[in-house]
Amino acid sequence: MYVDTGAMYRAMTLKVIKHKISLDQERLISKIAEETNIRLESGDSTLKVFLDNQDVTQAIRSQLVTDAVSAVSAVKKVRDVMVREQQRMGKKGGIVLEGRDIGTVVFPDADLKIFMIANVKERARRRQKDLVDQGIEVTIDDLIKNINERDRKDSKREISPLQKADDAVVLDTSDMTITEQVKFIVNKAKEIIEKNDNSD
Repeated sequence: MYVDTGAMYRAMTLKVIKHKISLDQERLISKIAEETNIRLESGDSTLKVFLDNQDVTQAIRSQLVTDAVSAVSAVKKVRDVMVREQQRMGKKGGIVLEGRDIGTVVFPDADLKIFMIANVKERARRRQKDLVDQGIEVTIDDLIKNINERDRKDSKREISPLQKADDAVVLDTSDMTITEQVKFIVNKAKEIIEKNDNSD
């Protein structure tokens, strides 16, 4: 099972925006976090995101959500609710999670941790391509600024900051194709599986 935990936080952020709740109203954000249902469903080649039974897969990728997601994600109750749900999904194993605190907070004892990085210009280029596919035009310079600011906020927050786990494998994807990235990760996973099989 594949879980994009960032999509869960984006869905929560979308709800905050829809309810017109100010980002500094932590008490209200905490209250609706407990009342929100976020569900992920794997399709043939996509991950669908449902917020209170409504498909918000496209809506959570808007710039409005992107600009607010770090603030909503920093609310302790939001993180408590999301981490609890992520741990529930991964309780039986056989799960792949993507997110900024997976290896340090959600599953610190995970069998394999990959800390993926890329230079900011390449990250901005990839983000721009995603937005163009949605009919949204944003300049590379604006995206670089947004990415740097989000990284700064996520790295400095008190609760579950963005950081590399000590035992994580660093993968710089700046000059790698998707196929090359997948091959690298799959090979690392195979190494661990074979090692565990041999130790039994």
